[in-house]
Amino acid sequence: MTEKILSNSLKVHRAMKDLTQEELAEMVSVTRKTINTIENRKYIPSTYLALKLAQALDTSVEELFQIEP
Repeated sequence: MTEKILSNSLKVHRAMKDLTQEELAEMVSVTRKTINTIENRKYIPSTYLALKLAQALDTSVEELFQIEP
């Protein structure tokens, strides 16, 4: 079985809203480092956090996160 990679466009959506990592982190009640590690694909957020991020960025979870082969 081939391992799938979860990619994301969090940084792009954050930039479109003109938000810093710190500002987005405050909006979803996490640290700036958490946002950074998600953007750099070092951390996979919980479903709850993914939903909060999508809501804060006014988009869908599917727009933020994609499964790549």
